[in-house]
Amino acid sequence: MKFHRIYIEITNVCGLACSFCPTKNLPSKKMSLEFFEQVIKESSSYTKEVALHVMGDPLVLSNIHEYLYIVKKYKMSAIITTSGFFLNAHEPKILLDTPIKQINISLNSFDKNETSLCLEEYMKPIFKLCEAKLEQFHQPFINLRLWNIDEKFSSKAFNEKLFQKLSAHFKIALDIQNIYEKGLKTIRLAPKILLHFDNYFEWPSLNNPLYGDGKCLGLDSHIAILSDGRVVPCCLDGDGVINLGNLHTQSMEDILNSNRVKSIKNGFQNHKAVEDLCKRCSYKIRFN
Repeated sequence: MKFHRIYIEITNVCGLACSFCPTKNLPSKKMSLEFFEQVIKESSSYTKEVALHVMGDPLVLSNIHEYLYIVKKYKMSAIITTSGFFLNAHEPKILLDTPIKQINISLNSFDKNETSLCLEEYMKPIFKLCEAKLEQFHQPFINLRLWNIDEKFSSKAFNEKLFQKLSAHFKIALDIQNIYEKGLKTIRLAPKILLHFDNYFEWPSLNNPLYGDGKCLGLDSHIAILSDGRVVPCCLDGDGVINLGNLHTQSMEDILNSNRVKSIKNGFQNHKAVEDLCKRCSYKIRFN
């Protein structure tokens, strides 16, 4: 069994309270470096790419460089997903060098939090990172995410202000109305710096209504490992509802060869949602 990517939650702390994210139900947790290396070592047999994120923001950790060193040691690449609020705590070189392949920055987190920062102050370290990348580093990709392009949750006033900042910095014309009307997904701001659009999505929850069967990429393209060591089939199961096993006490091989994993995987291959959480997940509708 091979995966395109494995999500490894090195911390479940994000430092914010975005209105589009579910309330964190689990105690704050940080994965130790020793255990992280064990997880990376086992994961290296199944993938060459890890995303250091499930619910938390990896950049809240002052020693993120030590985690990245371990990823590099095992010749793997890493993806960082961050709100952008903690970029100032790290030198750009740490975030732009090997093994990082891509940095995702969720720009709409600024609009959905109470903060004393103005938009210009928030964007300053983001622009600094982009400039350092253009001046010194061929890799990685920087993906500026704006996942609020939908009628129900749209933040058009915020987006207009943001587009003004982006247009001025990258010297590119951005027509917000054109993006809304044409449903554009990506705009290239500079070499390997992209502005990515999408809609908000509903997080899976046992409190959601039933959405029925369908197909999912969980246990196909990816799995996720939570900060406490639990393995789950999907990067959206931040509470570990579908607990497949724990790497503190079991091997990855044993977990992935369990009957429960086989049942979930076979179900999705036949467009059947076996687990209750999966039946209550609307995200899988995207794959049908």
